[in-house]
Amino acid sequence: MTKRVVVTGASSGIGEATARRFAASGWEVVGVARRADRLEALRAEIGLIPIVADLTSDADLARAADEIAALGPLDALVNNAGGAFGLDPVETGDAADWRAMFEINVIAVKQLIGALLPSLRAGAAEHGNADILTITSIAAQVPYEGGGGYNAAKFAAHALMGALRLELSGEPLRVIEIAPGMVKTDFSLVRFAGDQERADAVYQGVENPLSADDIAEAIVHAIELPGHVNLDVVTIKPVAQAAPHKVARGPLTPKA
Repeated sequence: MTKRVVVTGASSGIGEATARRFAASGWEVVGVARRADRLEALRAEIGLIPIVADLTSDADLARAADEIAALGPLDALVNNAGGAFGLDPVETGDAADWRAMFEINVIAVKQLIGALLPSLRAGAAEHGNADILTITSIAAQVPYEGGGGYNAAKFAAHALMGALRLELSGEPLRVIEIAPGMVKTDFSLVRFAGDQERADAVYQGVENPLSADDIAEAIVHAIELPGHVNLDVVTIKPVAQAAPHKVARGPLTPKA
């Protein structure tokens, strides 16, 4: 009994690691992302079904949803595509960056869930349950200086998932939120518009920041749990990170 999962942002980072783990676990994986070359490489390597789309484009999102629906019943949707842009104070932050963060972290998630719920209900009818999992962030739980736009977008995504869980009550549809802390991917490189030195400084001296595969393992685990078990909200941080604004740099050692 092969199950089908959609993973957005599947061309790199957490999305790619998640696609790989699902494929290794025997799932049919539909990967949605903007970079066709990366999706094609994953098609050749793990059998991923590629859908090239920019989910902030209404036309692309509608086309992607139609292509996914045409594949048949859907067992899980992993809303991984997202991102932060800039680290400026609320006073001087670029409104265009804020709009972009809301478009990809909130609006695209809402639109894709709405479009794919019929396919998810069909999957639940066939296999007993289906899952909607969204990657938020510890930024959805604790504000930090310079993070106003990203905090606001991820807080909104957290609220979206909470409302959805209430609205779907009574259906065999699990609503799961994974909130990662510091994960060493291209996240900071994107946030700082390609400034590699600034991105590297985020992880400088941090012992064992999380990897994309650490989060992918948690995603697949949550979805492969028995259908009556729902991990509503899972917060995952490296041991070196006590909070978004408090990170230990240097070796972690017990006090004498």
